[in-house]
Amino acid sequence: MSTPIPTPRWMRKAVPRFLQYLVLVIATILIFIPIIILLFGSVKTTGQMYSHPYDFPNPPHWDNILNILSTPGFWTMMKNSLIVMVSTTVGTVLICAMISFVFARLEFRGKNFFFNLFTLGLMFPINVAILPVYFVLRQLDSFGFNLIDSLTGVILVQIAFQLSGNILILKGFFTAVPRELQDAAYIDGCTNFDFFWRIMLPLVKPALAAVAALVMIVSWNDLLVPLVVLNSNNLWTLPLGTMQFQGQYGQDLALISAFVFLSSIPTIIFYFFAEKQIVAGLTAGAVKG
Repeated sequence: MSTPIPTPRWMRKAVPRFLQYLVLVIATILIFIPIIILLFGSVKTTGQMYSHPYDFPNPPHWDNILNILSTPGFWTMMKNSLIVMVSTTVGTVLICAMISFVFARLEFRGKNFFFNLFTLGLMFPINVAILPVYFVLRQLDSFGFNLIDSLTGVILVQIAFQLSGNILILKGFFTAVPRELQDAAYIDGCTNFDFFWRIMLPLVKPALAAVAALVMIVSWNDLLVPLVVLNSNNLWTLPLGTMQFQGQYGQDLALISAFVFLSSIPTIIFYFFAEKQIVAGLTAGAVKG
């Protein structure tokens, strides 16, 4: 009976690593191909988009970008998107921080029950619940709260659907703060609010920055909520702006590509600056020791 030939040690390490890098390369290519098509398409004509979608534009057709930048509607939508994004981010971070602090550091009857109610929100994404939300907003109109066709309605709905997941994230960070620190603060005369505002928030700043960055990106790219809530063109956000290039019998793919490319520039710039905060906030406390 022949003895099996042992596999060399270098091969046992090289093969799994090769497979890992192969998967990463394939995933990177699949991610960047649509981005490249979008980038090239923004400086092509619609005919070139259909005939040569992967070719480098030669010569570049800059009229698409210049036409969009010269229209007042683009800057109005940019302003609306900024208002929605900043308001949603500030509201979400403040509300999630306060609720997470209560669930993590305070004791009261029914605490687990109420926390489970918040986590149930993860089971109902915005795509499923948007129709009941719209009916609720319509009912609120009869009570004098004009949330339909209003940026306030968009902001409130976005904040509501950002709470569950972010409360779950921040609660872990608030819980990780040593209990002795809280006892020492209370001995020195701190109230619950003082301990939350002066001690806890600075300690969980990376987590707050990560949550803020993720909420900003989601709010900026949100299409469904503005589409359902907003009716007036002057209140449109940038994701809704692509609808103006769609006609009854066709759509101008070149202009749509240029518009989407210009709309994505702020989030790309923001992500490059906030990348470290996002990674630090989401991985802090993952390794003990």
